Amino acid sequence: MIPFLDLRLSTQELGAEIARAIARVVQSGQYILGPEVEAFENEFAEYCGFRHCVGVASGLDALTLLLRAQGIGAGDEVIVPSNTYIATWLAVSAVGARVVPVEPDVVTCNLDPERVEAAIGPCTRAIIAVHLYGRTAAMDALDEIAGRRGVFLMADAAQAHGACLGGYPSAFSFYPSKNLGALGDGGAVVSDDGALAERIRMLGNYGSRKKHLNDVRGVNSRLDPLQAAVLRVKLKYLDQWNQRRREVALRYLDQLDGIPGMVLPRVPGGGDSVWHIFAIRHPQRDRLARQLAQQEIGTLVHYPVPPHLSEAYRDAGYRRGSFPIAEQMAAEELSLPLHPHLTRDQVEEIIGSVCLAASLPAGAAA
Repeated sequence: MIPFLDLRLSTQELGAEIARAIARVVQSGQYILGPEVEAFENEFAEYCGFRHCVGVASGLDALTLLLRAQGIGAGDEVIVPSNTYIATWLAVSAVGARVVPVEPDVVTCNLDPERVEAAIGPCTRAIIAVHLYGRTAAMDALDEIAGRRGVFLMADAAQAHGACLGGYPSAFSFYPSKNLGALGDGGAVVSDDGALAERIRMLGNYGSRKKHLNDVRGVNSRLDPLQAAVLRVKLKYLDQWNQRRREVALRYLDQLDGIPGMVLPRVPGGGDSVWHIFAIRHPQRDRLARQLAQQEIGTLVHYPVPPHLSEAYRDAGYRRGSFPIAEQMAAEELSLPLHPHLTRDQVEEIIGSVCLAASLPAGAAA
């Protein structure tokens, strides 16, 4: 059996270092914020090429606090991709703003700049570009539009640890399955804007800059020192692990090219990807997934229900057909195993199994 992902592998590879880091926090007696979190924030900001980093409790909090710190709220509209994990939409709803979904480019699966410009209206305050599957969005084109139309541009970089972010305020998740994953939940915002970073920090600390003095109605959203310590260890290996991901992805692209009906992920010229997910598309996705399961190859679907068809957004009035590109992607997407700890033999076995499964007739799987 080759599972889609085994989260124990990275912890086992770095077991001794992680154990020492956790012990360091336990022995410090500092269990909320403190030097461990501050050290990670400094190291991650430098790694990403930003002046500031604020650790928070989750990726959703990172998005929500970034929007709120920018002053976005009721009466505002925020452009988001129609095809993304629902957290991107939930952050907009959490601050009281209106979600404006925009269809993606069919090649990159990221926001289509032309459609974004067409969707901007008098109430548009922000664009959230999602670097989906680890592949960076067309930020230069979006920046030109945002600058010309007076709209704030930010990135949901929850799947893009190690990608070139171009200096745009970006929200991260450190969910355990991410390229840089903690041993629990965690998140961060990176920005070159010191005032913006300070507002995020204040909002995530009960709206307080100084203990017992609360300037606004904030929330409790702080990166845990234990998670910060683990992330500091893993950050040292992120580039190495991302390179392993690229090698596996290139092998997939080379060996799976030309399979009838299969659409492989592509990174157009000038783009970047850290290959968080290797997402293929196939018109008979479910049959292919069942056949791979019979061959003991684990797969996942990212994401089977587009946000506009979820129960959470039923009141928005969307129906099937509202965003056909997102719906087609949701119906056809299948993620193959892709992580730094796959062996060469496992990669070859996955490739052989995919080729076999794609060649089997429709009735071959139960």
